[in-house]
Amino acid sequence: MRLRRDDPIEVKTPAQLAIMREAGLVTAAALRAVTDAVEPGITTAELDAIAEREIRAAGAVPSFKGYFGFPATICTSVNQQIVHGIPSSEQVLRDGDVLSVDCGAIVRGWHGDSALTLRVGTAPEGGSYSQEELTGLLRTCELALWHGLAQAVPGHRLTDISHAVEQAARGAGQYGIIREYTGHGIGTRMHMDPPVPNYGRAGRGPVLLAGMALAVEPMLVLGSPQTAVLDDEWTVVTVDGSWAAHFEHTVAITEDGPVVLTAEDGGTAGFAALGAGRIVMPSEQVGASGAAVGAEGARDGI
Repeated sequence: MRLRRDDPIEVKTPAQLAIMREAGLVTAAALRAVTDAVEPGITTAELDAIAEREIRAAGAVPSFKGYFGFPATICTSVNQQIVHGIPSSEQVLRDGDVLSVDCGAIVRGWHGDSALTLRVGTAPEGGSYSQEELTGLLRTCELALWHGLAQAVPGHRLTDISHAVEQAARGAGQYGIIREYTGHGIGTRMHMDPPVPNYGRAGRGPVLLAGMALAVEPMLVLGSPQTAVLDDEWTVVTVDGSWAAHFEHTVAITEDGPVVLTAEDGGTAGFAALGAGRIVMPSEQVGASGAAVGAEGARDGI
């Protein structure tokens, strides 16, 4: 989709961020349930059913199902599929596959959105790739996400996040960075301004304010970053067939630093690994206004 250029950047109150935290925890629980079920022989439709059951049991609503006609609760993208793969009873996971799972949940009108990529089974290789190549792809993509999240602090510029993601990815190897699909603002809608690219110079774009919330989601590939969309009009794949990874978290910008709403620990472990210091949970937050600022739009990913 393409965001409207006149959309304001939504700034949440502490109470609204607390509801987003609830949505984030539901999303995290659904992803954990799916991850626990992944094994060779399971279908992506079965994983979708697990995610929907988990979300609805929590009293929440899947963000993705019915969104612009999307037919499922999660996106399941396998190997050369980058994002927006549709779960299917015909998609049987194989030992050695790489699977991206993207999930979102709504609690009382507020959204959480998160994604992860994992290996299927115990095979050391997948396709034509070695274990080292696939492990490096997943590790680099996830670390790039956390480098970006660490920049989500008041007073920084939006592209400080973008630049951190790009530098982390490029510093780790020759990975292709997907440019057509980006992160996004999130709150009362799943996709809002501002778009959050995974590349670019630092110090540009809107100033980040306490109370903003963003979905940061790097997508890396082992080959060319050129993409195509399949005939289902959803599934995005690499043109050269190279395999992909996708990680995402929803982060709240607060006066005390970034709070990762879709991480069960609020981001403590991820930021500790980067040496970014203590992470404060939403219940400890103080002060976020209801103001809004302008932003320009761009196409984003789910």
